[in-house]
Order: sequence, then C-alpha cells, then structure tokens
Amino acid sequence: MEEESRQQCWEELIPDALGLIFGKLSLEDILTKIPRVCKSWGRAVAGPYCWQEIDIEEWSHRRQPEHLDRMLKMLIQRSAGSLRKLCVPGVPNDPLFAFIADHAGSLKTLKLPRSEISNSIVEQVAAKLSTITFLDVSYCKKIGAPALEAIGKHCKCLIGLQRSMHPLEVADKLCQDDEAHAIATTMPKLKHLEMPYLRLTTDAVLEIISCCRELEFLDLRGCFDVKLEEKFLKDNCSGLKVLGPLVEDCYERNDWEDYDSDTSSYLAWDFIADEAYDYYDESSDAAWDDEQRLEELELRFYEGYGQAVEVDWPPSP
Repeated sequence: MEEESRQQCWEELIPDALGLIFGKLSLEDILTKIPRVCKSWGRAVAGPYCWQEIDIEEWSHRRQPEHLDRMLKMLIQRSAGSLRKLCVPGVPNDPLFAFIADHAGSLKTLKLPRSEISNSIVEQVAAKLSTITFLDVSYCKKIGAPALEAIGKHCKCLIGLQRSMHPLEVADKLCQDDEAHAIATTMPKLKHLEMPYLRLTTDAVLEIISCCRELEFLDLRGCFDVKLEEKFLKDNCSGLKVLGPLVEDCYERNDWEDYDSDTSSYLAWDFIADEAYDYYDESSDAAWDDEQRLEELELRFYEGYGQAVEVDWPPSP
C-alpha cells in the first residue's frame, strides 16, 4: 500500500514540476523512455512544460539537415508558445529560421552558431524576435552588417551578443567595420559582446565603446589591428573588461572537428514520418520484450504523438 501511494504521488506531480525534472535528462531519454513509464509522464513530455528550454546542440552533431528540421519543428510545436531558450547549431536554411521566428513570442535566449541563414531572412523576420535578450550568431558566414542592424533595430532588450568567427572564414575580408558600426548604432544596451577574429580597426571598436555605455565585457581576441591603450580604458571605461586582441593560439578550437565521420558517440535515430504510436496500449508492451543490448539498440521516436494527445493543462501554482 505504501509503495502504491508513492507511485501515485509521482504520477500526480504537476506538469511544470515534471518538466523541471525531465530537463535534466538527455533528449533521447525524454522522447523514448519517459513516455513509457506512465500516462501522466507521457502527457508531460507531449506538452509544453518540457520544452520551454530546448537545447539540441549535442544531439545535432552530424545530423542530416532534414532530420534537424523535423526534430526542431516537432519540439518547438510542443512548446506551444512558451519557448524561452533555444540552442541549435547549424540551422541549415532560411525557412527553418523563419519558422523559429514565428514561434519566438516568449523567446529570450537564441543560440544559432554555424547556421546557414542569410541577411535577407534576418531582415524579414527580425521584428518577430523583439523579446530576445541574448543572441549567438557565431560562425554564421552568410550574414553581416545588414542582419546585425535589423536585429539591433528590433531587439531593443538585447544585452548579450556573440559574433565569433574562425580566422579562416574571414581571411578574404578586408574589413568588417560595418558590422561594428551596426552594433554601435543599434544596440546601446549591450553588456556582453564577443567579436573574436573579426577584421576590425581601432576606430570601429572605439565607436562601440562610445555608444554602448553599459558594456561590461568585450572579447576582441584575434582582432590584431585593434590597438587600445590601457590608460585610455582605465580612464574612460573603468567598468569594462576587454579580452584580447592578443591570444596564445591564433585558432579557436572547433568542437565539431573532434567527431570522426565514421563514428559517433550517439546512437542513430530512425525518423519515421506520419506514423503515430500509442504509448499506453497494453498490447504494445510486447514490442519491448526483445530489446537488444543498449549498444545495439536503435532509438526511435514517432512524429505525431504530440499532436494525438489533447491535454487540459492545470495552471501553474
């Protein structure tokens, strides 16, 4: 009786409490194991409380663009407008970025490093990103000053910007002062700014320092043409910490280079489109009786499961 009581308590936890707990687990566990425990846990995974913060950076390594597209759309749709933080490297195209913007009504933190997005799409949808306070567009080679200017004009609450680049990606650029100017003239509330390896001049950086009076941290590693005198910073920007421009290693470490094309630390996922699965059908239990060893197991999740469950969510306390 006591054991049954404890089990009922777990089942009766409110969905947002379950969301906080499940947020400590891996994406694979949340999507493939948690729904098999009990009905209430399955409903929590299908609802928004597990997806107010979405971080698929680890999962996305070596994924095909179409797989990333389908996974991201499914998770964002499950968030039901409550998405506050999104971390996904390598957004492969403009339409997917537009989809993110369409569901960014509550978004505060957006990290899209190494994404293949263009100036034109950023200019088109920047107004939908007005709630963002922190943005990471590092290693996004296809955007420049026009995109940064559009973001600055529409994201008035922006206080953090990461715009790191790899030195080889900017080797053919003579100057990127236009990006610095866009930041200086449209992002006056910035407190944290990272611009490693951009081709900047001293005047461009001084413009940023002059216009962004609340700036507390400025990363200029690898911006070798920038010359800032220590006395000037001490007299005029006592609250500003500047990192660089000199660095011990002229090349930043790229975590993606650690992955060999023939191996992966993550099991393959089989994406099965247009197939719904009832996690609660007792007859389906037999499907798990013959599971192979973990290292041989091919994880699956089924798109459409989230749409098949209608949940009347209780208000949060």
